Amino acid sequence: MGAPSRPVAWLVHLYTASGAVLAFLAAIETFNYRFREALLWLGVAIVVDATDGTLARLARVKEALPGFNGAGLDDIVDYLTFVFVPVLLVWRAILVPEPWMPWVCGAMLLSSALGFARAEAKTADHFFSGFPSYWNIVVCYLLVCRWPPQVNGVLLLVLAALVFAPVRFVYPSRTPVLRTPTNVLGIAWAGLLFWIVWSMPDVSRGWVTASFFFPAWYTGLSLLLEARRGRRHSAGLS
Repeated sequence: MGAPSRPVAWLVHLYTASGAVLAFLAAIETFNYRFREALLWLGVAIVVDATDGTLARLARVKEALPGFNGAGLDDIVDYLTFVFVPVLLVWRAILVPEPWMPWVCGAMLLSSALGFARAEAKTADHFFSGFPSYWNIVVCYLLVCRWPPQVNGVLLLVLAALVFAPVRFVYPSRTPVLRTPTNVLGIAWAGLLFWIVWSMPDVSRGWVTASFFFPAWYTGLSLLLEARRGRRHSAGLS
C-alpha cells in the first residue's frame, strides 16, 4: 500500500466542509419561509455526512494530514446542519408555542453543544452516547406531520434531555451489529423521506406513516443492543 495523497485528503476535508455551505443555503431558505427547500438542502448535507467518513478512511486522511483535526471539522459542520439550522426552522415555522420558544430552542442548542463536547459522544465501539441530536430529522417530521405546537414542544424538550441519557444509539455507518440491513433500510427510508419533502405541502399521510419504519427499527435496535450490553455488564459484576 502506497503513501496516502495529501491533495486527495484535502479534497475529502473540503467535501466535509461543504456541509457548512449547505447549512448556510438552508438557513437562507428558512428565513424566506421556504421550508421545503431548507429541508432539501439539509438532506444533501446528510448525504455528505453519511459518506465523508468512508471517503476519509479510504483516503487515510489522518496519515496524509496528521496536523489537521478532521473530527473537529466534522463536529462544527454537524452542529450547523443537525442542530443550528433545525432550531432556526423551529423558530421560523413557529413549531412550538411562542412563549415556549426561548426555552425549547435554548434546550436544543445547549444540550447538543454540551453533548458534542463530551469525550464519549461517540464510543470506542462505534455507538452514539445519548440521543444523537438528529434534530434535522425530528424537525422534518414536525413540519410534515403538523402536530399541535404543545406536542412538538414537549417532544423536543424530552429529546433534549435524552442527549444526556445513559443509553447508546446505533451509529448507522459504523456499528457492526446488523450494519448491512440497517444501512439498506436507511437508504430506502432516505429515498422515501426525500419524496415526502419534495411533495410538501401536499404530503400523503400514508407515506408519512410508512416512513416511520426506519425510526422504529433504529430505536428498537439501539434499545435491544443497550439491553444486551446491560445484561452482559450485570453478569460480569455478579
